[in-house]
Amino acid sequence: MIQSPTQQCVDEVITSRRSIRAFLPTAVEREDIQAILEVAARAPSGSNTQPWKVYVLTGNTLTQLSSAILAAHNDSEQVQAHKEEYNYYPVKWITPYLERRRKVGWDLYALLGLGRENKAGMHAQHGRNYAFFDAPVGLILTIDRVMEQGSWLDYGMFLQNIMLAARARGLDTCPQAAFTQYHKIIHDVLTLPENEMLVCGMSLGYADQSKIENSLVTERDEIAKFTQFLD
Repeated sequence: MIQSPTQQCVDEVITSRRSIRAFLPTAVEREDIQAILEVAARAPSGSNTQPWKVYVLTGNTLTQLSSAILAAHNDSEQVQAHKEEYNYYPVKWITPYLERRRKVGWDLYALLGLGRENKAGMHAQHGRNYAFFDAPVGLILTIDRVMEQGSWLDYGMFLQNIMLAARARGLDTCPQAAFTQYHKIIHDVLTLPENEMLVCGMSLGYADQSKIENSLVTERDEIAKFTQFLD
């Protein structure tokens, strides 16, 4: 089948999106951020509920939040005191999900020269999440606590739209569930309303292509492994 220019463009934006873990300090224009969010807001949602809320962090606010979370991340007692409000990952891992999770982790650490015995190095790399991987823009995304599972599904489409709209503009992202452990700190630093629940964070900026971690390309199963055509 011959693809139209539009199909080629859309496919390229989708397939070139990756989770970037090292960003350049190059500023992102506010007009670009606003345009990305305007496009993303066209995501479908049940009964047009539009359950998303976004906090765009730059400058001092981004630095303040990063510093507060990193202080907790590097204090073993504080780490134990901070727990996620919801289970992003399964409580009990089974095949094939456990193997996929392990592979992407070890592939990343291998690129960075971090062996399995290097716990300090892995801890420091995980902490890079809380500096938004040096991106100039951090997004904190929340949802009203009254919303149920369907709205969380809608939220995923909104997040995908942000990432694709950014990619279409030459920008990159990294969606980060790692922030959920420190939701209390985020609420305090940003003075979020009590009715809002943290969904995740996201880094936004220009990828630093000189960094080896950005060469990681995760694998995807062939469609035959997850699809059945029923005539």
